[in-house]
Amino acid sequence: MLNSHTSTPLSNNTSAALSSRKANSFGTMLKQWRDRRSLSQLDLALSSQVSQRHISFLESGRAKPSQEMVLQLATVLEVPLRHQNLMLSAAGFTPIHTETDLSAPEMTLISKAIDFMLRQQEPYPAIIIDRYWNLLLANKGATQLLSIFIDPEKLQNLFCIDGKINLMRVTFDPQGIRPFIVNWEELASHLLQRVHREANSSIECEQSALLFNELISYPDVSELWQISSRSAQNDLILTTHFKHKDLNLRFFSTIATLGTPYDITLQEIRVECIFPADEETEHNWSQIIALDASGGSH
Repeated sequence: MLNSHTSTPLSNNTSAALSSRKANSFGTMLKQWRDRRSLSQLDLALSSQVSQRHISFLESGRAKPSQEMVLQLATVLEVPLRHQNLMLSAAGFTPIHTETDLSAPEMTLISKAIDFMLRQQEPYPAIIIDRYWNLLLANKGATQLLSIFIDPEKLQNLFCIDGKINLMRVTFDPQGIRPFIVNWEELASHLLQRVHREANSSIECEQSALLFNELISYPDVSELWQISSRSAQNDLILTTHFKHKDLNLRFFSTIATLGTPYDITLQEIRVECIFPADEETEHNWSQIIALDASGGSH
């Protein structure tokens, strides 16, 4: 007697596992990045010098890519190294891009270059941050600037998480430097748009999304986001106006990245140099530096 087979519905766990597997497949990732770059299959095919049919088969899962094809398509789509590793894993290959700590011996040459940039920026502030706005390194000028508005011990106690200080938290939290920024709403609006853009510029960028959600949970920030997300910035540069008692400081900043990196850490770090925006700030800052050199306090 033949056994009868009764089909049963998939359990929630099984359905979730299948959905997750599909979402993490190479074909799905490829399509997500292609859509993010606003390219058609034909556009990608022409830029990658492969057939449109092959692109279609890769996205649908009917064809499997070689490692070279994964990297070729990722390069055309300008996929960050971290996400290139994810695509390689999804296609069944070992990730090739390393993520090396700046203190590692193999980073000695880079560390020397970074230290040189930080020293060259003195007496003005300069910092090194990662993709999530965690402070990695700072020159003396940056340390001096922060210490004017927040006690170093308080900074460590309130904002140091897992050994890192997140500058977005320091800026948005009312217990940080927020009360000392005259044009805080303008600055916060700009930063919110930036973090939101970064959270949406990469596939599976959960940590950036979590940071954005945390920022809009601070007092009055959610309302500010509703306004700022519909407004455009028209100024050439954003000047941040700090005020502490009778001291006024106005700064603008430039952000640089390292060229042609082959390591995830190097691709994601940013060098932010901060400059005085007017003569008053130049004068006030020179006095702060002179006072510090003489052993005085601000």
